[in-house]
Amino acid sequence: MDALKLPSRKEQKIARENKEILDRIAGNIKKSTKEVEIGIKGEEDSIKIPVSALKHLNTIMNLMAQGKAITVNPVDAEITTQEAADLLLVSRPYLVKLLENGKIPFHMVGSHRRIRLEDLLAYKKQMEKEREEALTELTRISQELGLDY
Repeated sequence: MDALKLPSRKEQKIARENKEILDRIAGNIKKSTKEVEIGIKGEEDSIKIPVSALKHLNTIMNLMAQGKAITVNPVDAEITTQEAADLLLVSRPYLVKLLENGKIPFHMVGSHRRIRLEDLLAYKKQMEKEREEALTELTRISQELGLDY
């Protein structure tokens, strides 16, 4: 997995300017359409891509317009502890503790730990769900106590 890189201001601007067009095109594609042809201005050649790839491109453009870093990996990819820590926005030592405590499955490749991206994303989703439930409960309690923030 490559290091995450934020899109430049110019890339964000291009994405913002074109995402509505891409949204419209993606929304107008008939369900029976299997592929889309894309041409490059000033070039004779064009490429055909599956409609599903166009939908992914639409997601990428929306994220770039928001200035978010993007990485593309197959779900069954295996990542290093540093890559996993970066995705969770935690330190590598903290991630290793999560692994050793059985919170996230992993396996060893020689002397190195490897984590399936699918397992890491499932853990992240579960943590986000638990965080949201805790915040909802705190809000409920503060409202019962009449605490205004």
